[in-house]
Amino acid sequence: MNASYTLTLAFAAFLLASLGVKFWLASRQIRHVARHRDAVPAAFAGTVTLPAHQKAADYTITKTRFGLIELAFGAAVLLGWTLLGGLDVLNRALLGWLGAGMTQQLALLACFALIGGILELPLTLYQTFVIEERFGFNKMSFKLWLVDLFKSVLLGAAIGLPIMALILWLMGATGSLWWLWAWAVWMGFNLLLLVIYPTFIAPLFNKFKPLDDETLKARVTELMRRCGFAAKGLFVMDGSKRSAHANAYFTGFGAAKRVVFYDTLLSKLSPDEVDAVLAHELGHFKHKHIIKRIAGMFALSLAGFALLGWLSTQLWFYTGLGVRPNLDGPNDALALLLFMLAVPVFSFFISPVFARLSRKHEFEADAYAVQQTSGKDLSTALLKLYEDNASTLTPDPVFVKFYYSHPPASERLARMTAGSFV
Repeated sequence: MNASYTLTLAFAAFLLASLGVKFWLASRQIRHVARHRDAVPAAFAGTVTLPAHQKAADYTITKTRFGLIELAFGAAVLLGWTLLGGLDVLNRALLGWLGAGMTQQLALLACFALIGGILELPLTLYQTFVIEERFGFNKMSFKLWLVDLFKSVLLGAAIGLPIMALILWLMGATGSLWWLWAWAVWMGFNLLLLVIYPTFIAPLFNKFKPLDDETLKARVTELMRRCGFAAKGLFVMDGSKRSAHANAYFTGFGAAKRVVFYDTLLSKLSPDEVDAVLAHELGHFKHKHIIKRIAGMFALSLAGFALLGWLSTQLWFYTGLGVRPNLDGPNDALALLLFMLAVPVFSFFISPVFARLSRKHEFEADAYAVQQTSGKDLSTALLKLYEDNASTLTPDPVFVKFYYSHPPASERLARMTAGSFV
C-alpha cells in the first residue's frame, strides 16, 4: 500500500469518524436539553423564569439541529474540494488561463476563498434572518448585512492578498527552511492585527464612543487601578444595531488595549454587575491567560508550519488528497490549501483538551473576580447574560467536554456558592 493510498484512507476514515462523533454529540445535546425543557433546574428556580428557560432550550435545540445541516454540508464541500477533485479542477483551469507562477497561485487562493464564501452564504443568511430573527436576537437589516459583507470582502482582499503573496514568495525563495521564515511573518502579522484592529478595523463595522457615564467610568477606572491594569480608553459599542446579544471585552495589545462594552450590556446590568464582569476579564490578564494563549498559538503554529514544510515536498500529500501537483511550476498555494483543509479533520479528537484548558481559565478568572468584587454580583450578572443570550442551563455533560470553552452556568455558580474554584 503506497503512501498516497494510505493518506486517502486515513483522511476518509478520520472524516467519517469525526462526523459520527459530532452527530452523536449533537443528538445527545438535543435530547438532554429537550428532556429538561419543562422545568427550571432547582439551583435557578428562584432567579430564572420558566419561559426564559424554555426559550433558551428551544434556541439551543434549533441551533444544534441547524448545526447538523452545516456539518453535513461542510463535509460534502470538503470531499468536493479534495477526494472528488474540485481543487484539482480549479487549479488546472487557472493554470490553463494564467500559466504557472505567482499570479496563478494568488488567483487559486482568492478563487477558493470566494467560492467557499458563496457556498456558505445561504447558511449564513438562514442563521441570521431566520434563526436569530425567530428568537428576537437579530437587529440587522438586509442592507446592513450586505454592507458588512462588502466591507469584509474588500478588507479580506486588502489584507489577505499581500500577506499571502509574501508567504508564497518566502516558500519559493528562501530554501528548505522557508517554513521558519513564513512562521515568523505570520506571527508578526497576527500580533500587528492585535494592535491595529481596535483602532482601524473594528470602527469600519461599529461605532465606538467613549463611556460617558461618569459614575460608571469612575467605578471602572478605580477597579482597574486596584487590579493594576491600564487601558487606553473605555468605549461603548453600538452592538444593538446588529444583535440583542450582550457582551464586554478587552481588545488590542500592549499600549493599544481598550475596554469595550456593548450598549446592550450596559442597559441590562447594574453598575455592581458591570464591575464583576469587568473583574472577570481582568482575571484573564492577572493570570496571564492571554499571554499563555498567544505563546500556545506560537508553538502550535510553528509545529504546523514545520509539518507543512515537509508535506509540501511529498508527492503523496497532493495525490492522496485528490490533487495532481504541477510538474513545471510551484505548488505552494496547493500545499497551503490542502493543509488547511486536512488539519481540522485529523485534529478534531484533541479539541476537548483545548476546551478543558479554556474552561479552567474561566474558573480562574471567576475566582479573581470574586476576590475583587462580589460573588453575588458576578452570579447575578452571569445569570442575566445567560438569559439574555438564551444559553441553556442544562447542556449535555459530554457535549460540554467536547465543545464548551466556558463552563456551564450550573458549574460556575456552584463554585461561587461553595467558594471553591479548584
